[in-house]
Amino acid sequence: MHRRPWWRVLGLGGLMAALCWTAGAALAADLSGRKTLTLHGRDGRAVVIGQVNFEPRPDGAVGFALDLDRAAMPDHFLSMREFKCAPGDSEILCHVPYPYPQPATVTGADYVWLEHALIFLYKQPRDFGAKLRNGVYFRLQATDKGLTGLPQAIDLTVMGVPPDDPAVPPYRKALLRDDIPEGSRWVTRLTID
Repeated sequence: MHRRPWWRVLGLGGLMAALCWTAGAALAADLSGRKTLTLHGRDGRAVVIGQVNFEPRPDGAVGFALDLDRAAMPDHFLSMREFKCAPGDSEILCHVPYPYPQPATVTGADYVWLEHALIFLYKQPRDFGAKLRNGVYFRLQATDKGLTGLPQAIDLTVMGVPPDDPAVPPYRKALLRDDIPEGSRWVTRLTID
């Protein structure tokens, strides 16, 4: 007697449901409690820049709060504002807080509000001002250890005007983001685990 593989017995719908349930269960376990926020440099160096506190909510969403480490991210005065910045091998990466109200939640595999809370800009050590075209957005994906984000280039002038609909984050559209060639920035990825 020939036995059919288990995925054929389930059918495509059953297989997708099983995969979604497994991913959902893993996601719920990964996004709770205090997690370490780390920048990974192209030189192999890992710099812990703070923590992300996750709190599951009854409605299925998970709330988050950033807690940046002042020792790892000292203040830099750029363009008449203070930024918390992490110095790298050849450039400085500065956190740019999202300036408009947002729910500070993630749901399912949608990390867009956390991605907006983790917007940065880069600058050369010799530069005194912030160049808004030098924005960095980390597109997050779930891993077996937590979340990892690869850098994408954004123009920060988009945040200069309040969004028409505050429930829709401006960088949600991929057309506002460009992949950064690997190794061209000192930070090659960001992890939360």
